[in-house]
Amino acid sequence: MTQYSANLGFLWKSLTLPNAIRAAKEAGFIAVECHWPYDEDIDEVTQALMETGLPMLGLNTSRGNLVAGENGLSALVGREADARDAIDQAIDYAVHWSVANIHVMAGFAAGEQAETTFLENLRYACDKASLHMITVLIEPLNSQDAPGYFLQTSAQAADIINKVDRPNIKLMFDFYHLQIMEGDVCRHFESLLPIIGHVQIASVPDRAEPDNGELNYRYILSRLAEMGYNQPIGAEYKQSTNAQDFTWMEVLSKR
Repeated sequence: MTQYSANLGFLWKSLTLPNAIRAAKEAGFIAVECHWPYDEDIDEVTQALMETGLPMLGLNTSRGNLVAGENGLSALVGREADARDAIDQAIDYAVHWSVANIHVMAGFAAGEQAETTFLENLRYACDKASLHMITVLIEPLNSQDAPGYFLQTSAQAADIINKVDRPNIKLMFDFYHLQIMEGDVCRHFESLLPIIGHVQIASVPDRAEPDNGELNYRYILSRLAEMGYNQPIGAEYKQSTNAQDFTWMEVLSKR
């Protein structure tokens, strides 16, 4: 049976992170993940994780200057110092909470220099993260929600991973983003399985509960199981129904 990780970047946004972790436990999730936890009280989050027994599977590096519209730093030429500060910060938090994965965000950039910068920052991240048995994730974002984001396709991500040439870098396979950019998601997933480090789901096109929209997740999740993928699936969606309605988990579990 598929098990799910609650993405607390979208779910229970009205709650503090510690209370969102508790809510995830009550709702039946077996893990949590978050976006940017850097304004939270570290010790209170630690207490909530210990109290619930939920592992935190992932967090993101800082987006940078939100007023300037930044969405990650690691592919930005001339911002290498800031990017590495963000990587160091993410690793520090990950170590404190025993987080398995760090999503290193590329940011809005393009061109060969941006790729070189991204590769160098990812090698830095991988080398530091490896000291703590942490995996570095990179994630393509679709061009409708994040126009101008450096990393947009699974093929580009696979090429980056090959060029970084570190054992602890993997692909975040987000079905929502990759359905919009590429389609044929099951075939792409199967071909990329050796480099996939985490999976996230949401409906397409509205990024809501995954039991509606153009993707049949009952079929998709059964295919993932057939391929041998048995890790918790990240529920990274924006709730359109009652905040306590998680019946979609039962719907998707029916085979």
